[in-house]
Amino acid sequence: MALCFLVLQHVPWEPPGLLLLQGARQLGIELQVVRMWEQAPPDPADFDALILLSGPDNGTWEQDYPFLGLERRYLMAWLSLDRPCLGFGLGHQLMAQAVGATIGPNFLPGIGFVEGHLTHDGRNHPLFATIDTPLALFKFHSQSVQSPVSPNMLLLATSSQCVVEAFCVKGRPHIIGLQFDNHAAHPCDIEHRLQHRDQMRLPLPSRANRIESLLDEAMRCQRTLADDFFRILQNFSGLVTRWYQTT
Repeated sequence: MALCFLVLQHVPWEPPGLLLLQGARQLGIELQVVRMWEQAPPDPADFDALILLSGPDNGTWEQDYPFLGLERRYLMAWLSLDRPCLGFGLGHQLMAQAVGATIGPNFLPGIGFVEGHLTHDGRNHPLFATIDTPLALFKFHSQSVQSPVSPNMLLLATSSQCVVEAFCVKGRPHIIGLQFDNHAAHPCDIEHRLQHRDQMRLPLPSRANRIESLLDEAMRCQRTLADDFFRILQNFSGLVTRWYQTT
């Protein structure tokens, strides 16, 4: 049976990344994208999993993004059903808040590529099966999960730029947050984000050579990033399938 994932998009300039779209197509996963600033999310019963995309850099900006209040309530209802969920960037932060974490400014903005390291729990988590550590992470944020980490969270990956790069809820391996944006690490997606850097409220590279360097690195890492993200999506779809087989 084909899987159908609900995808919540937060801002026009951060749609589902090409790697997410290509991976879903290869795996036969249907993605239904809801543009949260225009639409209300549909009945959870119609979907096998929820994906929360990146978005504005701070999930507390409800004055500018009033739909975030609705999304928080929808996410809490989804998690209360204990159904599979995967968040990226802002989505990761909203999920972390929902399980008791505090979100605040990271000790430095995470812009560009960094080496991520799987923890012991991360190496044993099914999401990262067959993925080597360290792995390349594409970063585009200045907010992060603050220490101490909520006791409800199991740390799966970390880096020199951010303590919590990935987590799952303890005892619920199918509920996962990823601070990094590897779903949108294709050079075309990165170029699109950089074109909207004034709207992102991030201290992004402004000089042309810094931007060109970021795009050059994306080109150099493209094959590895694509392969790793495909395995992450494939592993998540396996988690979803197993969850439904055991519930």
